[in-house]
Amino acid sequence: MSSSTSPPLIPEQRHQEILRLLRREGVLSIRSLTESMNVSHMTIRRDITALEDAGHVLSVQGGVRLAERTSQEPPRERESRAQLELPRKKAIAELASQFVEDDMVLFLDAGTTCQSVVPYLGARKNITVVTNDFYVVTSLFAYPNVETIHTGGVVDASSASSSGRMAADAIKHINIDLFFMSTGAWSLSRGVTTPSMDKVEMKLAALEAASRCFLLADSTKFGTFAKFRVAPIEQLDAVVTDDELERDTRDNIQELGVTVYVAAANGSGR
Repeated sequence: MSSSTSPPLIPEQRHQEILRLLRREGVLSIRSLTESMNVSHMTIRRDITALEDAGHVLSVQGGVRLAERTSQEPPRERESRAQLELPRKKAIAELASQFVEDDMVLFLDAGTTCQSVVPYLGARKNITVVTNDFYVVTSLFAYPNVETIHTGGVVDASSASSSGRMAADAIKHINIDLFFMSTGAWSLSRGVTTPSMDKVEMKLAALEAASRCFLLADSTKFGTFAKFRVAPIEQLDAVVTDDELERDTRDNIQELGVTVYVAAANGSGR
């Protein structure tokens, strides 16, 4: 009988797996982590130190626990982030796009997940996309049938987007059917948060102008929070996320009256 072993995980993969397990269990022992990942005690200790330095976890006696944390790690290069999270983002985007109908005015928030919605819009008729994201605008050049409106505003070069009072004022004059909101930090207790007050103003303007608002957010961002609050979860109409978000969390969101749509990594959803 032959046996095969999986190749060892690189540190980044181990870190993501530790966080995934902690989101499910809350607290884990060092021993259980060494056994589940088949690595040495010292390797797990180094991984925990790295995650603790990044503010993701806290060491406890004999183990580690997940820390609700502020989302303050430096932003990764946008293209790099998109590639690392591509399957999850594409699955969420494809599922979300099913709610876009002909003749709609759609607001696409800044971010790689909302940008991933663009390729699924080409078959829609007579739709208008409003956005504050320059990458979304350039992606839409391939779809001349889609009317595109950029909000203007103060440019944030790190995210290739704009925000602020000018962007918010532009949005207030548009009747939006559906707002796809993005975020880098969300939780049940603190809702949707962002590190920039200018982004709060812009997101709130879109939320007020829209008939419906769907949060497009993957599971890796859940349980984090940033300095400024945009809205509580219950103010949303729906959340589109991936199947790594724990079922108990999904149930808690739905108890708030918010529909949860779950996308699998292969692009299917429910």
